[in-house]
Amino acid sequence: MFLSRYADVAVCYRDPVMRSDKKAEFGPKFGVGTPLYRHHTTSLVFNDPPLHTRVRKLLAAAFTPRALAALQPRIEAVVDGLLAEHADKGRMDLIEDFAFRLPVEVICDMLGVRSGERAPFRRYSLAILGALEPVAGPERQAAGNAAVAEFSAYLDDLVAERRKRPADDRDVLGTLIHGEVDSERLTHDELVQNCIFLLNAGHETTTNLIGNTIDALLRFPDELRRLQENPALLKSCVEEGLRFESSNQLGNRRLASDLEIGGEKLAAGTYIHIGIGAANRDPAQFAEPDRFDAGREPNRHFAFGSGVHMCLGAVLARMEGTIAIGRLVDRFDGLHRDGTPERGGRARFRGFNRYPIAWDA
Repeated sequence: MFLSRYADVAVCYRDPVMRSDKKAEFGPKFGVGTPLYRHHTTSLVFNDPPLHTRVRKLLAAAFTPRALAALQPRIEAVVDGLLAEHADKGRMDLIEDFAFRLPVEVICDMLGVRSGERAPFRRYSLAILGALEPVAGPERQAAGNAAVAEFSAYLDDLVAERRKRPADDRDVLGTLIHGEVDSERLTHDELVQNCIFLLNAGHETTTNLIGNTIDALLRFPDELRRLQENPALLKSCVEEGLRFESSNQLGNRRLASDLEIGGEKLAAGTYIHIGIGAANRDPAQFAEPDRFDAGREPNRHFAFGSGVHMCLGAVLARMEGTIAIGRLVDRFDGLHRDGTPERGGRARFRGFNRYPIAWDA
């Protein structure tokens, strides 16, 4: 069952009979016991209570308004540094030089990853998430398994080192190691796999938010000029970027019991594909859905999902995207493509691998 209407997707997100656990699907796909199976069946996004509740409560401490406010100066400094690094060159790759580097720096800071050890993380992330594609052949699965294994080994050492120090509420990794929910702590494997999830989710969402929104502004130059002339539109522009080209295009749920959706009675056990990108272009919800409108209000999109599984890092992604997009379009005049962009080539996630841009020197 594939859902593409906004109203039907809303039901899917809010009804408690929907289940996110994917063990039944990932066993045949990845092979029980493989690194990919272990990762994707342990991470927050593909679990239901009680594991989902326990992990989310522990992670939530890193995403409180106070914790995120403390991150803002660091985000601004990273953005300003990346822009300064390329300003005199008059060109850069929007993804490789900017949109990807920002969230990886932030998440790695949060996890305490040393600056000289961050280079492989994009390769890990792309390989692990690439294996989630509806069709993932042997090569893609092999790359994903290798990435999980390498990343897990790195985190084993990082966690062992961090366990020697006391808890610190400013340190996400320390919070996950020492934190308790109902007198329970995360097992070592739960801890490692959810650190991988944090990096992957944080990188994918923000990288695509920045890349997709700048691409839309360049395809709709009147909206770019409108934003530059009225910076107060920045917040709504970011929301429109999330709606117009949602980073996560597909989701899945399985029914725990019978349910009626859109006038159709669905039996327990039905596997549902959620068309997030399609719902965010539903003309019944959004006027002129295929037009990028930097000032669109209201804009109740599903880019971050909804309900108990709503993206935990949504506020952080919005903050990163707002600072990055706002400072980029404010600093550089004559922003334009400087070659042919390369799409990521995935169905589940929408973004770019490369996007060359230039500006007036």
